[in-house]
Amino acid sequence: MTLPTDPAENLAALIRCASVTPAEGGALSALEKMLKPLGFSVERPVFSEGGTPDVENLYARRSGNGPHLMFAGHTDVVPVGDAASWTHPPFSAAIANGEMYGRGAVDMKGAVVAALHALAALGGHAPHGEVVLVAVGSEEDGGLGTFAALERDAAFDACLIPEPTGFDVVCAQAGALTFEGVVRGVAAHAAHRLEGVSAIDRYLPVHAALAAHEEALNADVEHPLMRALELAYPLLVGRLQAGEWSSSVPDRLVFEGRAPVRVGEAAAARAAVEAAVAAAGDGHVELRWTGGQFASGETPADHPFARLSCAAVAAEIGREPRFAGVPWGADMRLWCTRGIPCVMAGPSGIELAHAVDERVRIDELLAVARTIVRVAYGFAAGSSAGGG
Repeated sequence: MTLPTDPAENLAALIRCASVTPAEGGALSALEKMLKPLGFSVERPVFSEGGTPDVENLYARRSGNGPHLMFAGHTDVVPVGDAASWTHPPFSAAIANGEMYGRGAVDMKGAVVAALHALAALGGHAPHGEVVLVAVGSEEDGGLGTFAALERDAAFDACLIPEPTGFDVVCAQAGALTFEGVVRGVAAHAAHRLEGVSAIDRYLPVHAALAAHEEALNADVEHPLMRALELAYPLLVGRLQAGEWSSSVPDRLVFEGRAPVRVGEAAAARAAVEAAVAAAGDGHVELRWTGGQFASGETPADHPFARLSCAAVAAEIGREPRFAGVPWGADMRLWCTRGIPCVMAGPSGIELAHAVDERVRIDELLAVARTIVRVAYGFAAGSSAGGG
């Protein structure tokens, strides 16, 4: 299967757009510039809602008859961290040993470009129904881009998201909830510390309670795809800030972290964290939910679209891929909530996402593009035969 061009040049142009969430950073304009000469109809609607930043998405499509199939990806990226630690500057799109470096290379601008090249290879008149590529923003901070896309148009029969899965076919994803807690103490001079109450001391039982809660969540994992993971439902406190002066008893501590949502679980996930914190905090902790709030999502592994995606990956990599679950949040759950079958399948390198020296193998992007072409043709054929 031949693709029209090598994706490296287009990916480099996209990486050089510093689209740190929620900023669009010129990424959608770069995509539009790539798409229009290939004959795509391009739309860039803006979603506005009180209390949230405006988010702009890009739709690329060619008209066709038959089923409506979506390939979706995000162009926003997380901050680069310490840029001096990178082997190559984080927005340079440098190539070394067949890999392209840059923030967003694997998560997930590379796969967006792969999907672009796949749709170009399909052409405008092939019997694959209506195939649409949507590139969304604000995935990294909660999924507002995909929420907006589905508010605008949810008339799709299936969706493939080529997130970096190592060519596993992901049918289940855990959710993730961002939280912030404030622990109150009583200030005093260090020389008279017994007159005060350290917010750090009050926080320690809370930290232990959150660790115990994580252990309980992972003691008996029910979902078979999640059970295969070393840690299916991780809970992390990633940031602490306490005190203002080294010789004062700290009267305030702020902790921020991420709590998991088990597959199939909803409000109970938040309530369980609140209960653990309340019991350990003894009335001295205020907890609130901030930042990204990702529900879980699932498409049964025996669903026809999951089986089709598995067959397409197998034809490309020469072996049967795994059906898998992942412990990280993704936009997959928004499609599943709408009743649209959705799976994730993409290149290797999830361990490089959000990391220093993020990069993606260019040959794997070509494999992803060819897989997408197979999914598109197979979906149309299955639908015309009464499946799909």
